[in-house]
Amino acid sequence: MTKKIKKAGVFDSGVGGLTVVKSLIKESLFEEIIYYGDTARVPYGIKDKNTIIRYALEALEFFKNFDIDILIIACNTVSAYAIKELKEQAPFEVVGVIEPGVIAVENSVQNKNGKILITGTNATIKSKKYKKLLNQKGFFNIDEKATGLFVPMVEEDIYGGEVCKAIMDHYFKDIQEPDVIIMGCTHFPLIKKEYEKYFKNSSLIHSGDAIVEYLKQNFRCQPHNKASKIKYFATENPEKLKETAKKWLNV
Repeated sequence: MTKKIKKAGVFDSGVGGLTVVKSLIKESLFEEIIYYGDTARVPYGIKDKNTIIRYALEALEFFKNFDIDILIIACNTVSAYAIKELKEQAPFEVVGVIEPGVIAVENSVQNKNGKILITGTNATIKSKKYKKLLNQKGFFNIDEKATGLFVPMVEEDIYGGEVCKAIMDHYFKDIQEPDVIIMGCTHFPLIKKEYEKYFKNSSLIHSGDAIVEYLKQNFRCQPHNKASKIKYFATENPEKLKETAKKWLNV
């Protein structure tokens, strides 16, 4: 990779990808970021493979208008099902979040017998992409849990409280505390504090932090002194997306 990467696109099914943007702007890896959330059709995690691929390719057409150097697929579900098609048709680099998340596990868990819990949307868990890649790395003590209700909860600006606790009880009451948890959806870091309350001794893998390290290692993206310029786009209610960004990113 010789060309300096200055301008990035970030695609997500909704607001969740802002957790990836937060990590990117913290490190100032790009001069400009174009964020596009398909808020009209969130959540993706309940949709079939062909629909997910179609939506992803439609997003790709959107990003072709902005002369970006790299497209970051913040959505785990799209990363699970459509990366191959996106890479085949994109005129720029395309990176998903699953491989960086697996590498983050490998770097943080020394014991191959350590217990790993993968949480994600129904579609992400059904794809088995995380589990297959972890198996290839020698990790086999793995639980998978589809926790799709977290997505609409976050989209409704619910980040804690009784509703969140009840949903966590619904999903996790019978699960033994793992050594590490993959928050396999970019919406989930928005309820990171609730994960930490529920699993007090587990390490958490965050897609945003994982992809920052991946970009540094594989694309020579390095911090610079200027704050990243960000433009926000959404398929529905872009003003709400901008309000959420202002709240979460302090921009």
